[in-house]
Amino acid sequence: MTHPLYVAFIWHQHQPLYKSRVTGRYRLPWVRLHGTKDYLDLVQILSRYPQLHQTVNLVPSLILQLEDYAAGTALDPYLTAALTPIDQLSHDQQRFIIQHFFDANFHTMVEPHQRYAQLYSQRQENGLNWCFENWTAADYGDLLAWHNLAWIDPLFWDDPEVDEWLTRGRGFSLGDRQRIIAKQRHILSQVLPQHRQMQKSGQLEVTTTPYTHPILPLLANTDAGRVAVPRMALPKDQFQWPEDIPRHLQKAWDMYLERFDCAPRGLWPSEQSVSPSILPHVAKQGFEWLCSDEAVLGWTLKHFFHRDEFGNVQEPEFLYQPYRLETPHGDLAIVFRDHRLSDLIGFTYGAMPPEQAATDLVGHLQAISQRLVARQESGGTALEQPWLVTIALDGENCWEYYQRDGLPFLEHLYGQLCSRQDLKLVTVAEYLEQFSPRQTLPAAKLHSGSWVDGSFTTWIGDPIKNRAWDLLTAARQTLANHPEATEDNNPEAWEALYAAEGSDWFWWFGEGHSSNQDAMFDQLFREHLMALYHALEEPIPEVLHHPLERHDLMQDRRPQSFIHPVINGIGDEQDWDHAGRITVAGARGTMHRSSPVQRLWYGLDHLNFYLRFDFQVGKQPGVDYPPELHLLWYYPGQTMHNSPIPLAKVPNSPPLNHLYHHHLKIDLQQQAAWLQEAASDHHWHGRNHDVQVALQQCLEVAVPWSNLHVQPDWSLEVLAVLAQDGHFAEHVPEDALIPLQVP
Repeated sequence: MTHPLYVAFIWHQHQPLYKSRVTGRYRLPWVRLHGTKDYLDLVQILSRYPQLHQTVNLVPSLILQLEDYAAGTALDPYLTAALTPIDQLSHDQQRFIIQHFFDANFHTMVEPHQRYAQLYSQRQENGLNWCFENWTAADYGDLLAWHNLAWIDPLFWDDPEVDEWLTRGRGFSLGDRQRIIAKQRHILSQVLPQHRQMQKSGQLEVTTTPYTHPILPLLANTDAGRVAVPRMALPKDQFQWPEDIPRHLQKAWDMYLERFDCAPRGLWPSEQSVSPSILPHVAKQGFEWLCSDEAVLGWTLKHFFHRDEFGNVQEPEFLYQPYRLETPHGDLAIVFRDHRLSDLIGFTYGAMPPEQAATDLVGHLQAISQRLVARQESGGTALEQPWLVTIALDGENCWEYYQRDGLPFLEHLYGQLCSRQDLKLVTVAEYLEQFSPRQTLPAAKLHSGSWVDGSFTTWIGDPIKNRAWDLLTAARQTLANHPEATEDNNPEAWEALYAAEGSDWFWWFGEGHSSNQDAMFDQLFREHLMALYHALEEPIPEVLHHPLERHDLMQDRRPQSFIHPVINGIGDEQDWDHAGRITVAGARGTMHRSSPVQRLWYGLDHLNFYLRFDFQVGKQPGVDYPPELHLLWYYPGQTMHNSPIPLAKVPNSPPLNHLYHHHLKIDLQQQAAWLQEAASDHHWHGRNHDVQVALQQCLEVAVPWSNLHVQPDWSLEVLAVLAQDGHFAEHVPEDALIPLQVP
């Protein structure tokens, strides 16, 4: 018997609890906006292709908030402003609107709409104060409308009302805005029924997550952080409340039963975080399977997943199968996602033409199948065993970067998959019904980690994250000191605890991730803890009245996630929001020399690595600073030809006397580039390239990985040198190289 290659897509839909337990109102609008744009359309598009089956994970904290908005009982500051008559807006509200009502991806959600883009340009070119002083009631009215219109998914643009609003473009009244919000509520009200209907038809499997998305291994014991990072700095006080794990699982289970008229089969552990300690609880609750990341499998098997230069796994038989975990309460199956394929959808394909992106993904699946066939001992030409490729990722945020919110990409992808007999999309549960796991992982040896590098460093170990854990530990102990406060007679205290145990607050604390809402996440975490003390009639610790960290500093940092900037020399703030930053001049004190480069930005995706140079305002290349920029990089630990910097008068000191493998010369005046690769005897040879360069308000550079012929996971370090007529002038950054890693 032969098999197609089975493929399981798992889309993870999640939002933390944004409802303040102090005011009773929502602090942030993301459930409402993503609910309008991302949750319903994803499964409605799939419903057009009934032979394709998928899995969707709906987090309980998301479901509660969707229901609240659909019922019209939820209010957030954005919604309140949109429904306020213009002449009744306070000055604070006006400034809030100017600052935050462009919170959407510019290229896909603002720029396509003429009036919305016009208002954005006014803010960018003239500043917030100018808008505050000059905007009319019509400007505010249109912005309030467009911020909500832009979040209505393109799948619903053929609705007559939506079409009329988009066509008209301006002149929106309060009545128009009320109808737009009503349209949002209508879309939100269909999310759960659509999922329920498609699960009953067999096309969809709906799974769940622990109640408020906590990191279960850290609830069991924060010492779990040291499994992957043995010398991790842990919080002062150990958090060890494993009894909270079955509480989160039971509440998720009960919510699911009420809404889907059946028990859930699969569990998406928050952030794909697993450890041996959580498995008995998961099995005892009745779950049949759970998912995690390939990094966790690699740590467990002590196996590194080597990939070829196209990013395909060279030992596919380890990754593309479910495994059995034996527990005292029965067996569990566990699947591990292909991290790179998931990231291609999440972070890269949005920057590619939709048909090309879809074809690329199908090509990777074909390559997996071909390699599995090639490694069969029988020499057969078809798959003789069933294999399962798991692609699991965030099902909401990535679509902001796609044309029409991903609709063309998904249509091309699903169309190609429907026409193939060698690839079959399945839910995880239906695969497991047919094919039991062939191999067992000793449960006690399962690695304790998450999808982020197989560790928990995103949620613990940083000084600010640890401080948050100490605050949570103190609050949890306070609740334990009140045995009379049960979930039945004091649900407010327990709900506040569950909310504070969610993973999202720790994600945003300290180093690693940042957004323009960091201060609000900080506030929400503290408000959840305040509500716990209030419900127990205990004094609220003074520390909870103050932010855990300052949120107004633009500090140097490493890249936070993949970026996809448009290379036009503008330096759009959203394009570079998650890039790494290095301050070159003006922030290191008088002992450091002045440089025409003020700040350097760097980042990558699966297509390119990106650099941005912010020069001193008003300065011109060739007039105020040297007209040549030379980028040089090498690959630490790799054996290859390397050559010295091809410039005259280069100082004989590190890192200038290092040898480099690639060299990119950029003529800043002509905006032209030449790529070279090191050869034998310290020579340089020219290479064809597709490097993009643009200089207007800043210099932006995109270097395609395909031009470099490098392997996945290689590290590289980049040096930037300014030169005049082939003579060295200076290098940046002054005391470091720019670190990157091939994805």
